[in-house]
Amino acid sequence: MNNLKRKATAMLSAGAMALTGIAAVMPVVSPVSAYAVDDTNDDWLHAKGSRLYDMNGNEVWLTGANWFGFNCTECVPHYLWSGDIDDMVKDIADHGVNVLRLPVSTELLYNWMVGDPDPIGSVNPNDDPNYPINVDLINPDGSVADSMQTFDVLLAKCKKYGVKCFIDIHSPESNNSGHNYGIWYGKSFKGRDGKTVEVTTDVWIETLAWCADHYKNDDTLIGFDLKNEPHSTYGGAPVDAIWDDSNAPNNWKKAAEDCADAILAKNPNALILIEGVEGFEGHGAWWGGNLRGVAKYPVTPKAGTSQIVYSPHDYGPVVSDQPWFHKDFTEETLLDDYWRDTWAYIIEKDMYPLLIGEWGGRLDGGDNEKWLGLLRDYMIKNHINHTFWCLNDDSGDTGGLWKDIQFGVTQGDDGKMHGHTTINWDEEKYDTYYYPSIWKTQTSKKFIGLDHQVALGKDGISLNDFYSNYASTEGSNIDNGKKSDGTPIEASSSASTTSTSATTTTTTTTTSVDENRTWGDANLDGQVNIADSVLVMQVATNPDKYDIGKSSYSIKEEGYKNADVDTSSKGLTNKDALVIQKFKLGLIKKIPV
Repeated sequence: MNNLKRKATAMLSAGAMALTGIAAVMPVVSPVSAYAVDDTNDDWLHAKGSRLYDMNGNEVWLTGANWFGFNCTECVPHYLWSGDIDDMVKDIADHGVNVLRLPVSTELLYNWMVGDPDPIGSVNPNDDPNYPINVDLINPDGSVADSMQTFDVLLAKCKKYGVKCFIDIHSPESNNSGHNYGIWYGKSFKGRDGKTVEVTTDVWIETLAWCADHYKNDDTLIGFDLKNEPHSTYGGAPVDAIWDDSNAPNNWKKAAEDCADAILAKNPNALILIEGVEGFEGHGAWWGGNLRGVAKYPVTPKAGTSQIVYSPHDYGPVVSDQPWFHKDFTEETLLDDYWRDTWAYIIEKDMYPLLIGEWGGRLDGGDNEKWLGLLRDYMIKNHINHTFWCLNDDSGDTGGLWKDIQFGVTQGDDGKMHGHTTINWDEEKYDTYYYPSIWKTQTSKKFIGLDHQVALGKDGISLNDFYSNYASTEGSNIDNGKKSDGTPIEASSSASTTSTSATTTTTTTTTSVDENRTWGDANLDGQVNIADSVLVMQVATNPDKYDIGKSSYSIKEEGYKNADVDTSSKGLTNKDALVIQKFKLGLIKKIPV
């Protein structure tokens, strides 16, 4: 089924929309056999400048791909009707994809939130648990898993093979062409109870906050892309998405900030990915590609910007021809004509991390491939995170990294039937444009995962393995192969790095025993936020690197004193980090405690 993507440029107009809210209800979900509870929860990431780091300050690079389908009316990743979910995730990992961007709809999350997930139809030719395809999606009673159970199985398979995920709100309602609608509110859908549900800004925020809370103890789901490609009224939206400092309902900057606050109140460790708009102060761009507004009006959550990642999309002339392609274009002309002022300045000025959420396209033997190579090389040189659009080949104007998927069944020596999935990758697209841009060791070419303990696929390595055995000897394919030191995370020491959930709201004021001390300010930046909690966890987990005077990364003596906010323990422990998080979220009124 085609998932057509259209791009356009347009001028902006203003409008207004009333907001309504709903009450969240926790769903009762039947477990399926493949679900796995996170046992370490130590893989959360945070930003500093334009780079992303793990909790020990090890630099990471997110290099992944999109797998759509949860956003569509099928409510399931496409091609599970042709292949086994375990086989497919394994093959994804074996090809070096260390993170999946998973498009979903607000409708899908709403139905999960109210406890009535959508059915997905058949992903097993006979709906037979004895038939060896997608047996993990057949419940013990013989019924097919619903959409939320399928999502949980997918997370468990990703955990098994060392792949991380983040979701992307691709459209308000489940719709195979829903990306054409340019804003995050204003659509309606028929609820599972038959009642009409209007997607307001409050509903959009509430469903994402619920999702963040529900999965806060599973670091397989590391973040949330708040809205795919905010843009103009093209596609039926009543108003354009704008970016300014107003309280207008269609101000994407304010909506993203409010949504980030709600998510981080539930899981302060989640990454928040924010796309651009189409137009800003008379300058047009790709849908979701215009981040000029960040320089003037950055998104600043109450918890600080340590979890913010900006995520433009970029495409070549096959998707939609643009003026900057009407010449013998080079990296420099693309930077001068479009990239730099639109989004590249953010990375060049070391402001925030970037993740190109969509790039890709069909191979034309000409300008589209030329653009693919230039963007690929620019991302590698500048350590820009990215997720290729897409794996599935049923994206109408881009195609995918897969050509087709085949499932076969053979009888084994044990007399049982055994299934096997064969994914036929587009070798030219993968080898020439995607493979060079994914994170791997410089010499041995081992794919590097984002999980500290689990290796990425059959020939990949874990993050701990990379920083223990490869980073200082051969380095990786970022920063021109620069070698670096890193610190592995011990699973036994990091299990307490789970996030906290805000269930009450209080007024947060800094009340201290020493009125001259800013309690909780571990990094001495004058604020108390999640970055301080991360530093405390680093000291507690790896004192040889982060304790006072150990290295250039070490906590300072005054910061150490500021961060000792849990009086039940001596010195800095994960209890102090938890107290700082609770204080920031308003769960406690004063520190120390």
